[in-house]
Amino acid sequence: MADQVNPAFLPVYGHPVVRMPHLARLAAEGTVFETAYCACPICAPSRFALLTGRLASAAGVYDHGCEMPASAPAVTHYLRQLGYHTALAGKMHFLGPDQLHGFEERLTTDIYPSDFGWGPDWRAGTPEIPWAPTGISPRTVIEAGPCARSLQLDYDDEVAHRAVQKLYDLARRPRPSPFFLTVSFSQPHSPFVASREHWERYRDDEIDPPRVPPQPLDRMDAHSRRLHHMFRIDEYTVTPGHVRNARRAYYGMLSYIDDQLGRLMATLRETGLLENTLVVFTSDHGEMLGERGLWYKQSLREGSVRVPLVVRPPGAAPAARGRVAQPVSLLDLLPTLVEAGAGGAPADYVEPVAGRSLLPLLSPGGALPDRPVFAEYSAEGTYAPCLMVRKGRYKYIHCETDPALLFDLEEDPDERRDLAGDPAHAAVQADLHRELLRVWDPPAYRARALASQRRQWFIQRVLARTTPDAWVHQPVADARAQYVRGGANTTFVKGQARLPFVPPAQPDRPRN
Repeated sequence: MADQVNPAFLPVYGHPVVRMPHLARLAAEGTVFETAYCACPICAPSRFALLTGRLASAAGVYDHGCEMPASAPAVTHYLRQLGYHTALAGKMHFLGPDQLHGFEERLTTDIYPSDFGWGPDWRAGTPEIPWAPTGISPRTVIEAGPCARSLQLDYDDEVAHRAVQKLYDLARRPRPSPFFLTVSFSQPHSPFVASREHWERYRDDEIDPPRVPPQPLDRMDAHSRRLHHMFRIDEYTVTPGHVRNARRAYYGMLSYIDDQLGRLMATLRETGLLENTLVVFTSDHGEMLGERGLWYKQSLREGSVRVPLVVRPPGAAPAARGRVAQPVSLLDLLPTLVEAGAGGAPADYVEPVAGRSLLPLLSPGGALPDRPVFAEYSAEGTYAPCLMVRKGRYKYIHCETDPALLFDLEEDPDERRDLAGDPAHAAVQADLHRELLRVWDPPAYRARALASQRRQWFIQRVLARTTPDAWVHQPVADARAQYVRGGANTTFVKGQARLPFVPPAQPDRPRN
């Protein structure tokens, strides 16, 4: 899992510049879902939805200031029930006191905080980010470029190292059991800074400009206009050179992620685990990367809400399905993984899940009936929940405070022509609005989100004055289980750790 990946910039989705050979091999051996959506274009709620197979708002999670309830059944719980060992290396952005949510172990800490201090406050009457007093600005675009080292490189290098080591440990267990390992990197999330090695894999003259240029404010939809002001884009001069550098750094970070994917896949092959391991590559949300003059996520536009989804079934040379154009959701991952873990048998869920298993689509000739895909956004940059329905070729966005948006994504994949209010599409809009109301009650949703913000900001301010960082996850390594301890036989302990295992040599002659 990578962070903030817009699939439009991946070669397996047709991008002509970015180089990711390991992902290309994964795609050639598996299934590429061409139209996959996250459930929320912001980190924590998206990950909560992915883990639970439910829209985040269904469990009272609306933004970066909401904890994921410890009582929420997650894919990790279902897999543990099936006998799987569950481990996490990297970012998952858990908030609150439960820092495991069904993972038996976390191999690293998180790169982001676990408290309630990153939520919005709609009561202030502004979509600004209250946890960033000086505002979020396009500095990350203007300052984009290469580096010798960065916080994200520090973190992701550790994530990759711990994950590779964990695969070796899993392969050397004396009594093997199935495992579920999540490896979650922080790149290519902004800031747009790549290592010198990965920056130099690209040249300035091959970096493509945005397909859709910056839009005048009077032509922006209401939500995009608020994001433009919230990120203070109008206070800076963002030149074509800045845009080129940011995209070049983003491409470099994607190549870094590809290198780590290559390390993980090589380890799976070397240990023999790949024969019986299903591999998924995805991201929590997208990145606008200068399209329409917008950056980052927090939008229900395609660049922000679409994600990559590549699934490779087990085996040395699996029978690849190829490509699936049918819209799917990250909500579908829980039932897909649980049913795969159960050998294809239907699961008995303790509460309804919104997703459905994609296993039929992983085999040639498999099919599933079409159905709508839903996404939501209720954090900073809006005054009310923004709600999305994708059904067939059409995508509809509704927010109580904004004019509706309707797009025909087959005819208009860049969302240049808003069809909302067009008499010729009135029946389509009405149908999609009915689908939306079947899932959400917008006024009630807004009331619950406001109440949540009030609670979280009260608790955050109290804790900040008393016991800050109370929920930070600190991984602890037990050296007693790693190395030679307690007077043990050195040759025996080191021999047990050898992979592949070599049985102890037996003496040719008895000892005198």
